Amino acid sequence: MARKKIIAGNWKMNKTPSEAVALINELKPLVANEEVDVVFCVPAISIIPAMEAAKGSNISIGAENMYYEESGAYTGEIAPNMLTDVGVKYVIIGHSERREYFAETDETVNKKVLKAFEHGITPIICCGESLTQREQGITIDWIRQQIKIAFLNVTADQAKEAVIAYEPIWAIGTGKTATSEQAEEVCAAIRECIAEIYDDATAAAIRIQYGGSVGANNAAELFAKENIDGGLVGGASLKADFGQIVNYK
Repeated sequence: MARKKIIAGNWKMNKTPSEAVALINELKPLVANEEVDVVFCVPAISIIPAMEAAKGSNISIGAENMYYEESGAYTGEIAPNMLTDVGVKYVIIGHSERREYFAETDETVNKKVLKAFEHGITPIICCGESLTQREQGITIDWIRQQIKIAFLNVTADQAKEAVIAYEPIWAIGTGKTATSEQAEEVCAAIRECIAEIYDDATAAAIRIQYGGSVGANNAAELFAKENIDGGLVGGASLKADFGQIVNYK
């Protein structure tokens, strides 16, 4: 069975709640493609108005982050049941910006992944290498380590439902994009790694996105690759171009 493409917008720290509603209303007719899963991961304060604005459309609303405890003295954090209570189905976990600016580690990523599954939220698990790591030829080793730790104690049934986002850090917001061949090579290696941890059936089911300067100009070429099942889109998800990415065919 062919894997259904999943194209997610990562809004990062952009758009006020009222601006979020306006953007969703603008994008709704442009992303109406039932052949792919369309997700907007928006800032926490915009989740509820975004949910309202997306009602009746094919857009799912996701979160950009989540904590790995149920509740407690964690000022500023968002608990998983706060997300599920308003209908959130997806959460981005371990984005390189979270790792770089907020000291997230492979271990905290794993805790968040486990907690997301416990609450029935689909994690979009990010991995990726820096320019130095790529230039030193350790990209695959680095990614394999990130994946193996992220999936620690995750069952095969859970893993099949997960989404992995491969984002070369050197291509995020830089205008540089991995070539479709470079992206496919790493996504294929990720699938092989999942097959090693679990089995071929799990590896065949899991969806792997590419992220990093995805735009209307390169989406079709990237998404045509055997192991690339969609994209995690940054800047281009904040404008009408996102419609062209979703309707890449």
